[in-house]
Amino acid sequence: MTSLHADEAYLGHYQFSHDPFAARVPGFRFFPAQRKPVLGQLHHLARYSQLLLVVTGPLGSGKTLLRQALVASTNKQAVHSVVVSARGAGDVAGVLRQVAQGLGIQQLDVRSILAHIAQLALTGQEVYLLVDDAELLADAAIEGLLTLAAGTAEARPHVFLFAEPELVSRLEALADGEERFHAIELLPYSEDETREYLAQRLDGAGQGIELLTDDQISDIHISSGGWPGGINQVARDVLIEAMLAQRGAASAASGALGLPKKHLLAVAVVILGLGAAWFMQGRQELAAVDAPVAVLPDAVAPVAATESAAPAPATKPEGGAAIEFAGTSQPLPLPLVGEAQPVIREPLAQASGMDEGEEGGEAESLTALPSAQPVAPVNPVAAPAPVAPTVPAVPVAPVQPVAAVTQPVRPIAAPAPAVKPVEVKPAPVAVAKVGSASTGWYGAQPASQFALQILGTRSEAGAQTFVNKNGAEYRYFKKIHQGQPLYVVTYGKFSSRAAAQAAIKSLPASVQAGKPWPRSFASIQQEAVQAR
Repeated sequence: MTSLHADEAYLGHYQFSHDPFAARVPGFRFFPAQRKPVLGQLHHLARYSQLLLVVTGPLGSGKTLLRQALVASTNKQAVHSVVVSARGAGDVAGVLRQVAQGLGIQQLDVRSILAHIAQLALTGQEVYLLVDDAELLADAAIEGLLTLAAGTAEARPHVFLFAEPELVSRLEALADGEERFHAIELLPYSEDETREYLAQRLDGAGQGIELLTDDQISDIHISSGGWPGGINQVARDVLIEAMLAQRGAASAASGALGLPKKHLLAVAVVILGLGAAWFMQGRQELAAVDAPVAVLPDAVAPVAATESAAPAPATKPEGGAAIEFAGTSQPLPLPLVGEAQPVIREPLAQASGMDEGEEGGEAESLTALPSAQPVAPVNPVAAPAPVAPTVPAVPVAPVQPVAAVTQPVRPIAAPAPAVKPVEVKPAPVAVAKVGSASTGWYGAQPASQFALQILGTRSEAGAQTFVNKNGAEYRYFKKIHQGQPLYVVTYGKFSSRAAAQAAIKSLPASVQAGKPWPRSFASIQQEAVQAR
């Protein structure tokens, strides 16, 4: 799927009313706690300072949004705002032309512009000149804006430049040591502010923060550096990647067969119907069978026939003696092939590690019976010579023939060969690996309390050095970020988020520069356990 098609598809996939992470979303305003003081500072400096004001931050840091908020928060009756873009018109003539158009005058020189601003001051109106993308200005245009900011005794405009940080060094060179400007540096969002920003963006498009997991939000914050423009791009990529993964998994089966989903569904219905018909046909065939017929090997037929014969008194043998089974009229069960059952005594089965119903190894020697072999013709014992006709014939006792018939079956009772004892080894005991968060200092802390996250580093030695250098209140734990270990340094233990936030002011300036932020021990313990 191309990038363009993915962009079009993800709006429908997530049912967005519009792209929540577009660069410009009408009506969207997000001001975290750290940006509100900056806005107030700009209003304060505009009222009491005579210096040109510069707001710096990297691309996508929210400078334009701050400029919009500054214009929206001014008193329209007391302030006349003129917005100038340096993109495509960064020379001095292009800048002055935009200023003159915003003021509604024809003259394009600095003197005429200052004269008109003085006239507006007599009516109680101030003039704000706000320049976007000021890093694109030529040096001559910057010099002209410095001149406008200095103004005259009668009046002067308040000039605001919104630019990337490299503009400051150019202003210092043009100021030549004089105090002609004041710079304010924007700071990135904390992870909590990133979460709030994402939630507001998604809410405006008709969805909620539930579309993103906690791990995804953390990855978005780290990858973007906490800058709004980066947050938009990374969050958009994360959602598109998740959408493509879901669609790939759903279409794996259909892709393998090369058929659309509705065709696959129709094939499945047909297969189910054929299976049901086959099953019903099989049941009908089984019902037509009266009884099972057992077919014995030909070699056993003479024995089976002899056993199934009903007992009868012996008569004069014709070609052989009659055979009779004493004490029963039922056939004697013979060890037929396939009917032998394993004889495994419970202690032996347990010792050999065999479950119920299994057979193998030495145990087979206990039950392996010879297949039914053809019974050798039995030579009947000669009957006693007939006595005188006056003496009635005595029936021949059936004992000897029975013994002769059962003679070949006698190996069943033969002693079994000695079974080699099976050595039983104790099963290894599984030892669960316990992560440091479960038994260490972090694992012992209440999940509802908070610590301050100071920094994260890929080097465990670096984290140890930082902790050893700064004192016992600093500790670190290991987490997995983007498939690699990340060692996170924290400070202290606090009963609430507010207490942790208040403790930031007591940290050294070098530590505060890293923008520490509160996080719960519950989240720390979860990340540490996942890193085991």
